[in-house]
Amino acid sequence: MTCRATRSLINHRVFLADINEHGTVFGGRTLALIDDSSSVSAARVSKQIQVTAAMDHMQFVKPFAVPETMIIDSYVTGTSKRSMEVFVKAVGEDLTTGKRFLGFTCFVTFVTAASPADPTLPIIVPETAEEKFLCAGYEARVQERKAGRATEKETLSHIELGAPEFKK
Repeated sequence: MTCRATRSLINHRVFLADINEHGTVFGGRTLALIDDSSSVSAARVSKQIQVTAAMDHMQFVKPFAVPETMIIDSYVTGTSKRSMEVFVKAVGEDLTTGKRFLGFTCFVTFVTAASPADPTLPIIVPETAEEKFLCAGYEARVQERKAGRATEKETLSHIELGAPEFKK
């Protein structure tokens, strides 16, 4: 399956309801758009129930503001037995000048409910220079994530779940 066959595009015009106290798009709004777009790409590959497992390598390059649009572009860059990695980028466009800029990039990992996936996830075939570059790095990012899981487990084992106590 080609990256292009998994592609999802969302155009989101920035309105005042999206803006935080800094005059730029609120981070939570950005994360929701990322999850929305990337989930479509993952579903096009898996054709089965899948869930968001992680977002990483998040790079905010330039914030979005009014009167701009966020063009959220996502596609699958690799698959394994039950997981898919989706690359997401947002290209901004100033609607008064037409000037474009890169707003952010990240990777989102999805896993299927079935273990292993049923049906088996297809191999992803890149075509463009961008796709070839990103797909070539898939295995290294998978190994990086695996290496980080031990640290994550250690961190989680130290998280307290009790209610905070406030001094009077």
